Amino acid sequence: MDAPLDTSPEANAVQIEAYRRMGGARRLQVVFDLNALARTLTLAGIRSRHPSYDEEQVKRAYARLVLGDDLYREVWPDHELVAP
Repeated sequence: MDAPLDTSPEANAVQIEAYRRMGGARRLQVVFDLNALARTLTLAGIRSRHPSYDEEQVKRAYARLVLGDDLYREVWPDHELVAP
């Protein structure tokens, strides 16, 4: 696997080795933590771009990003698409 463009090959090797030393439960916790961080940052971005949105609109904008338009319309058939 190639190193990410924003990471030196040396730093990438250190990170991979750290992940290898972690147990499976700890690696899984890292995945959950990173997922929560990504969600938090995405919600903050939506709120920043759309300060007039109420929390329901923020929730639907996030859902549209995660689910895509087709599934969004299945979940909220009576609501217009909310811009993320």
